[in-house]
Amino acid sequence: GWSLDGIDLFELVPPELSLDPEREQSIVYASDLELGETVSMVMEEVERAAPARIVFDRLSEIRLLAQGSLRYRRQVLALKHFFAQHNCTVLFLDDLTDRMTGDDLSLHSLAHGVIRLEQNAVEYGAERRRLRVFKMRGRAFVGGYHDFDIRTGGVVVFPRLVASAHPEEPREERDARSGIAELDALVGGGLDYGTSTLVIGPSGAGKSTVVLQYTHAALQRGESALVISFDETRRVFHRRAAGLGLDVSEFEEQGRLIFRQVDPAELSPGELNAIVRESVEARGASIVVIDSLSGYQHAMPHEQFMLLQMHEVVTYLNQQGVLSFLVLAQTGMVGTMQSPVDITYLADSVMLLRFFEAEGELRRALSVLKRRTGPHETTIRELRIAAGGVHVGPKLDGFRGVLTGTPTFDGKGALLQSQDAGRRGN
Repeated sequence: GWSLDGIDLFELVPPELSLDPEREQSIVYASDLELGETVSMVMEEVERAAPARIVFDRLSEIRLLAQGSLRYRRQVLALKHFFAQHNCTVLFLDDLTDRMTGDDLSLHSLAHGVIRLEQNAVEYGAERRRLRVFKMRGRAFVGGYHDFDIRTGGVVVFPRLVASAHPEEPREERDARSGIAELDALVGGGLDYGTSTLVIGPSGAGKSTVVLQYTHAALQRGESALVISFDETRRVFHRRAAGLGLDVSEFEEQGRLIFRQVDPAELSPGELNAIVRESVEARGASIVVIDSLSGYQHAMPHEQFMLLQMHEVVTYLNQQGVLSFLVLAQTGMVGTMQSPVDITYLADSVMLLRFFEAEGELRRALSVLKRRTGPHETTIRELRIAAGGVHVGPKLDGFRGVLTGTPTFDGKGALLQSQDAGRRGN
């Protein structure tokens, strides 16, 4: 989608490539003559066009004509001084024909900046492009690898997220309430903005629904929210919300709910971070939901790198005063539970959901294991998800084996009554 107006394209074709028999010679090596003629043609074109920017595509031709590292380096140095005398900013392109041998690395000292682009093919999904700034004289730069994409309209670079580059600003201390008195009491009165909450449990226990309850309450207060879904489509998300009486379609129409369905096979971690930053900084999202971390792990397959990146994301959101929810599904439905990745140390609060059996029914239990910013109940409450919404009961006595994954209820506490036959899970 670009226009080339104002750009002079000079195709560098040496005269000896014209196949003119009269230009053939055998007195000196062809490379000795061709190199000099090629460089002369470049200089003549620069003198004619007097450009401010030059793209030299590419150095591999000069390398082949030079036929030696010393001559190659001196020729590139001569071109550098010539361009500098004409006040030109130059981009030398190199396709790494020699696979970054010592000859190529020696040119790093000649350039003011060195940027390397890479394209990596993953086992499944689209290839990933990334770049790394090796050197940039006279200015600070963000090191490490940065994802980028080539799409209609141009190149989009997603700088690596560094939380320390976004310092924490003073803000008003306030709590995020869910709209359910029993749930707010369980977490000690409400969750704090600028903290992260990990909601963990087996599939179907109600993790996404509990988070949706907080999100809907925030939208009703006039706030904005971002929901990044690896597991649900937009249609299923809205249908589930409407079935619980938590219709959020009007908030999305107003632009206050940002729902992004993510395909981990196609999206790079850098682009995912860019979505979070744009929603927080440009659209004012005060709640960010990542549902779930299992999908995020597929986008970042190496666990050690995922933990480092999640640390930056969570720290960044906390410093921006955003309440973040991280949903993590444990393997297995009942019995011993295992998490695909241990991220509990990053979260400020941890909610645990479990199935339990009582009175011939499969029921759900909800508890809070951790809250850094204040006290919370250490009790276990029953959670019921029905067509009428989310219901949290009083504390239950008489549980055994909750942390083993197979809790048993033999107490005398009152259980929530069935609301209707249309109750749903997440």
